[in-house]
Amino acid sequence: MLIVIDFLVFATALVVARYFTRPASRIHLLDHPNSRSLHQRPIPRTGGIAIMAAGLAGGALIGWILPVLRDSLGFLLLGLGPLAVVSLLDDRYGIPFQWRLPVHVWAAASLIFAGGTLDRLELPGFAWSLPGWLASLFTLLFAVWMINLYNFMDGMDGFAGGMAVIGFTALAWLGRADAGFAAVCLTVAAASAGFLVHNFPPARIFLGDAGSTTLGFLAAACSLWGGKTGLFPFWAALLVFSPFIVDATVTLLRRLLRGEKIWEAHRTHHYQRLVLLGWGHRRTVLAEYVLMLACAGSAVLAVHLPPVGQARLALGWILIYGMLMWAVGRLERRRATVSVP
Repeated sequence: MLIVIDFLVFATALVVARYFTRPASRIHLLDHPNSRSLHQRPIPRTGGIAIMAAGLAGGALIGWILPVLRDSLGFLLLGLGPLAVVSLLDDRYGIPFQWRLPVHVWAAASLIFAGGTLDRLELPGFAWSLPGWLASLFTLLFAVWMINLYNFMDGMDGFAGGMAVIGFTALAWLGRADAGFAAVCLTVAAASAGFLVHNFPPARIFLGDAGSTTLGFLAAACSLWGGKTGLFPFWAALLVFSPFIVDATVTLLRRLLRGEKIWEAHRTHHYQRLVLLGWGHRRTVLAEYVLMLACAGSAVLAVHLPPVGQARLALGWILIYGMLMWAVGRLERRRATVSVP
C-alpha cells in the first residue's frame, strides 16, 4: 500500500508542477534573472507548492494507514505550516530576512516541542551526552541552519530536487526498521522526484523559497527523528546531506571573514562557481549527483563499520571535500591566468 501512496505522490507532484509551468497558470510567480542568479529567463518558482500539495496528500494517507504517526505528523505541520506561508509570501512580495527568521526559529522550536531534541551527539567513533539546555540549543541551531542552507543551495537546475530525492531515500533505507519513518521519508522523496522531472536542466520550474525552506526543515526533522530514536547515528544523516552542508557552511564562513552580508544572495558557492566556469547546469548537477550518491552510499555502509572504521571514513571525506574545493579554486586561477592578455 505504501508503494501505491508513493506513486500517487509522485504523480501528483508531476502533474501539479507541470500545470505551474504553463503561462495560463493562475498562480504564476516568476523568478526573474539578476546579477546573482544563474538563469537567463524568467522561470516560475512555484515548484514548492507542487511538492507540498503532493506531500500533504501523501502524509494524510500515511496517517490514515499508520495511526501511530498522526501525532508526529501533526507536530511537523505545526512548524511546516507557518514556514510554508511566510515562504510563499516571500516568493510573492519579497520579505526581509529579519522578518522571516523568527518563523524559521518557530519551525525549529516545534521540533523541540515534539520531543525531537537531540540529547546525544554522535560523531564517527565518538558520542557525547548533552545537557538539556545544550541539547535544545543545538537542535534549534541545526534546524534553523538546515532551513536556510537548503534555501542558499537552491540555485541550480535539478540541484535541490536531486538532493531531496537521494537524501530522503537514503534516510528511508537507514531508518527502514521503522516503517512509519521510512514512509515519511519516501513520501518526501517521491514528491521531490515528481518536481524534479520539470526542474532537471533546462529547468521549466523552480522550487521557490516555499519549496527550499520546507525541504530543509524536513531534512532537519527526519535527521533528528532518526538520530533521536536510534534508527541511525546522527552523523549518518549529516554525511547524507553533506554535499549541501559542507558547501553552504564553508561559503558562509568565507563570507563572514570577508565582512559580507551573509543573508544577501550571491554566486560564490562552489557549485555556482563551476557553472560560471563554463561547466553549465547539466554537467555540474550530474557531478553533484555522483557526489550525493557517494555520500549516501558511504552513510549506508558506514553504520555497519566499527568506530575506528567510521572515524577513518569521516577523515577520508574531509580530505575529499578539501581536495574538491581546492580543485574548484585551481580551475578559477587557471582561467584567470589564461584570460590575462
